[in-house]
Amino acid sequence: MYTAKVIPSEHKDLIHDVSFDFYGRRMATCSSDQSVKVWDQDNDGNWTCTADWKTHSGSVWKVTWAHPEFGQVLATCSFDRTALIWEEQVGDSGPYASSRSHWVRRAALVDSRASVTDVKFAPKHLGLIVATCSKDGVVRVYEAPDFMNLSHWSLKDEINTKFSCSCLSWNPSRQHSPMLAVGSDDPSVPAEPKTQIYQLIEYSEGVNRKWQRMQGLNSSDPVHDVAFAPNVGRPHHLLAIAGKDVQILIIRPSSRDMGSAGMPTKMESSVAAVFKDHDTQVWRVEWNITGAILASSGDDGCIRLWKANYLDNWKCIAQLKGDGSHIPGRMARSQTSLSDALKEPGQYNVASIPNFRSHPMW
Repeated sequence: MYTAKVIPSEHKDLIHDVSFDFYGRRMATCSSDQSVKVWDQDNDGNWTCTADWKTHSGSVWKVTWAHPEFGQVLATCSFDRTALIWEEQVGDSGPYASSRSHWVRRAALVDSRASVTDVKFAPKHLGLIVATCSKDGVVRVYEAPDFMNLSHWSLKDEINTKFSCSCLSWNPSRQHSPMLAVGSDDPSVPAEPKTQIYQLIEYSEGVNRKWQRMQGLNSSDPVHDVAFAPNVGRPHHLLAIAGKDVQILIIRPSSRDMGSAGMPTKMESSVAAVFKDHDTQVWRVEWNITGAILASSGDDGCIRLWKANYLDNWKCIAQLKGDGSHIPGRMARSQTSLSDALKEPGQYNVASIPNFRSHPMW
């Protein structure tokens, strides 16, 4: 059911992040060799490196795409304490044009005093906004007021989390005010919750605004990744956390504490599922485009897919190793469950779907 395709990346050091664009036809990778590569997929499913350039003076931790409504735009962050904004410059399209694309640095966000560990663009409906988090414990939110001029970014907000930040995630819901989840892998404060949730509170149509801490989730284990699920008609939010295991949390506004204008001032969280199947550190979690299926990867070299049944009981529906081979024992049952979930038995395989979040199947 699964087919794996090996892509020789030719990075000279560890690859820290892989990011697909909105349509799943472009891919960006970043590495400790201080470079970023952009890959394009042809109609036969083959990937070709169309851009390769040095971006930072330190290890590049994360790379992420903006929504295509704002053009072909990338953001990167690095150990060198900066986050950079890159835009693809369109060249000649004639018969003698090169197949290589050219990326131009449009802006450098240099406010951090320590390694910038994550960078994420906000949901499209909020505009061209990017958030960064860093080891200095500060989450910074920047906005480009004119997306035709990406050289100008204004620092709109700074959130002091009081712990060393490792990851962040925007809540993509349109039915709720902007919300950020921030994770930490800082071992120096073992008693503090390692995941915090902040909500943007605005007064007088944006004249007064602040990010208010809504929730500190109880787990004190180091957190490597957090991911809000797309909210498709749910009355609550789902948040996945990658740490020593996979956690799925349900977050909903508290009905006992409402603001004067109906704005919830507190959140209630409950644990929907905890999975220890990786039996090691979990490094990445990612939702599909409907928020119905969660993918996780860990130090065991395996990718697992999780899905809830009609009783909201979460179970593993598929597992495969990093090389695309099946995991003996449980794979037969997992394949059957995955086919049932897709409603197209034997027609698709997960490993051949590059963009898990935005593929139209999901």
